Amino acid sequence: MNIFSEGQFDIVVIGAGHAGCEAALCSARSGLKTAVLTLNLDSIAFMACNPSIGGTAKGHLVREIDALGGEMAVNADKTALQIRMLNEGKGEAVQSLRCQCDKNAYHREMKRTLENTENLRIIQGEAEEILIKNSKVCGVKTTYGGIFEAKAVIIATGVYLNAETVTGAIRRKSGPSGFAPANALTENLIALGFNVRRFKTGTPARLDKRTINFGKCTVQEGEDGVPAFSFLNETPPENKSVCHLTYTNAETHKIILDNLDRSPLYNGEIKSTGPRYCPSIETKVVRFADKERHQIFLEPEGADTNEIYAQGLSSSMPHDIQRSMYKSVQGLEHCDIMRYAYAIEYDCIDTLDVFPTLEFKKIAGLYTAGQINGTSGYEEAAAQGLMAGLNAVFKIQGKPPLILGRDEAYIGVLIDDLTTKGTEEPYRMMTSRAEYRINLRQDTADFRLTPKIADTPLFTPEREKAFNKRKLLYEQTINTLNLRADKQKAENFIKEHAIAGNAYALTFADLIRRGAGLSDICQAFGILGGIPKEIIKCAEATIKYEGYLKKNAQQIEKAKKLESKAIPDDVDYDEIKGLRLEAREQLKRVRPLTLGQAGRIYGVNPADVTVLIVWLATRK
Repeated sequence: MNIFSEGQFDIVVIGAGHAGCEAALCSARSGLKTAVLTLNLDSIAFMACNPSIGGTAKGHLVREIDALGGEMAVNADKTALQIRMLNEGKGEAVQSLRCQCDKNAYHREMKRTLENTENLRIIQGEAEEILIKNSKVCGVKTTYGGIFEAKAVIIATGVYLNAETVTGAIRRKSGPSGFAPANALTENLIALGFNVRRFKTGTPARLDKRTINFGKCTVQEGEDGVPAFSFLNETPPENKSVCHLTYTNAETHKIILDNLDRSPLYNGEIKSTGPRYCPSIETKVVRFADKERHQIFLEPEGADTNEIYAQGLSSSMPHDIQRSMYKSVQGLEHCDIMRYAYAIEYDCIDTLDVFPTLEFKKIAGLYTAGQINGTSGYEEAAAQGLMAGLNAVFKIQGKPPLILGRDEAYIGVLIDDLTTKGTEEPYRMMTSRAEYRINLRQDTADFRLTPKIADTPLFTPEREKAFNKRKLLYEQTINTLNLRADKQKAENFIKEHAIAGNAYALTFADLIRRGAGLSDICQAFGILGGIPKEIIKCAEATIKYEGYLKKNAQQIEKAKKLESKAIPDDVDYDEIKGLRLEAREQLKRVRPLTLGQAGRIYGVNPADVTVLIVWLATRK
């Protein structure tokens, strides 16, 4: 094979899925010469599973990506078919946007964005080797012998590494939806020192909508009046399509249970670890045997196709069983399957091998992001891609890294979980993972995070204008709500709404704290006219949860004392007396950067942290 030069770059990104796109755009927009290497140009930002963006906790990630200058929210708004706010009946901390996107349009729009970004070259090809010199990355070699010289490399290979699809007894070397797998890189990663393991995910069938009896299903409408994903977009996406809800039944469950011996998940064909929080229908029927039915959401794949995504019916059963299983569901009695369901196994790494910057501990300048880090979900991948891109850029520019705290962002929770605790199954973000979720509401993502990119090219004039406008409106709203209400009007209001207490010196904020709704207050007192609905709701939530926010602030301040105490890189844990054996082994494995991170490692208890505190004081 002839070796030849593909050129010199600051950053090379391997993979152009949701992680790779964010990493590449971040690098190029920061003024660095960037190359993104993808197996197939047609798979750029491909939605291999559900064509949706957001959802519980995931919607928080998307807004945080946008607040940090990423592209996912912008692209979701452009290609939305339907948008809704989930969990509106619950507290604001767990309310999340979810958008059903046009699958093909999402790919086209992201590809167009990459193609028209300065400093960015897109190349179709397969990476074979990460090139290293003196324990630092220096480039990438392709299977065709092309050499991309680079100061940093970001690996964002998704589920393509040694990918195999499994359906019944049929196992094929294939990436998702028939795309070619990446077979050349895994051996090189092992040689570099990565701990590689095998994970699994899956996808349901796609059905021909012309053969579905939607009249037997429940319509799931979009929601008007909810905000867009991107803070740059003041106009909510238009709801163009509806989804539908149906259920499995006793017949569906009997078909599955009678054929478990043909299920790769139960006959030993699949040995890799699958996602706990997004299981196949076989797993749900077996694990939750007391449930009489399971929800199935029928969701459009796009405006230009008849394909319907059957969310909730992920399976690796043989095709003949899938046909019987799908046709047993109400509304699907005569459905035609256009693409059969399958499971997919792939190689990924142990994220205890990487720093919170997502840089590989053994090789400077080498970063990993997305499903190669053992996560599942487009949103988790995009968040990691953006952070890997930012930290690679900052390293090349000689700037300090950006490591978000658990109190600052869901992205901080995500990366801290991965790099401190690791994961033994495909990781999924959930609101329950965040200790300070009331601080991390999706409507405050820009206030929390956009100032962190204020001195970078990602803080464009457009973003600066949108940020300053929202901040000003929010502050004006808070100031208005802290004004005293007219006493007579306040007396009438509290009587009419059965609010406890008297009306003496009441502010509008006091009324909110006593349980009054801000929309009722605005109507009764004629305040906040012309202020956007999202700003009003954001201010209302801030006032409503003010006590909790203050309590959290005290806890965060206490936790930061440990986070500020750095642990030296060269510490020898074997020499620290008083550490338990399990703690010593875990500390050597993770090599935490701070005492706070050390305390979050599995197997390290408060007594071990106390030993470290004493040791650090002695060393000083």
